[in-house]
Amino acid sequence: MGSERMRRSGAARGWAWLTLAGAVVYVALDVVAQLLPPHYGPVRQAESDLGVGPFGWVMSVNFIVRGLLTACALVPLVRSVPGATRGAVGLSLLGGWAACSVLLAFFPTDILDGGSRFAATGPTAHGRIHLLLALVAFACAAAGILILSRQVPFRGGMPIAWTAVAALVLLVPAQRAQVGGLVERAFLLLVLLWLVLAAGAASRAPGRVP
Repeated sequence: MGSERMRRSGAARGWAWLTLAGAVVYVALDVVAQLLPPHYGPVRQAESDLGVGPFGWVMSVNFIVRGLLTACALVPLVRSVPGATRGAVGLSLLGGWAACSVLLAFFPTDILDGGSRFAATGPTAHGRIHLLLALVAFACAAAGILILSRQVPFRGGMPIAWTAVAALVLLVPAQRAQVGGLVERAFLLLVLLWLVLAAGAASRAPGRVP
């Protein structure tokens, strides 16, 4: 029994390290995509805009990375979250965030900036799907980390979750104030930070009994 517990704990730590590595790759690819043409404004324009243009495939890959790193985080979280309804809901919400993140790669957004030469003349079907997926993903992430912060308590978990929720609430007024891109990126970084810390904390927890 003891050796089995140690084996599972070691595997959980491996998944936690993969979560951290995925987050580092995600941030790096985001920076690379931002530096490539057509040089969208990170303060005003959404991260999804990076998926449109000659190097849009970089952001498409990054959406998949985001889904995969979330899946890696879910492994130790599933191991440690109490088998209660609230925990199952939180895990399911993070699963929804992961799935929607991957799907975003296949449905490019519509560029709303009329000054861009890649701007669409009007809303497209794939743009509408992208927007819907993004809305569902963001809502799932915010609700999921807020719920699971009570199930997997760790230092800073709840403040990070509430700050992410606040950033999500402020996203619409921030877009009107021309700083929507900045607030969105803050939200994404907070979610990534929570996933990395939560996966690490869950990997060190004893784990629930099956």
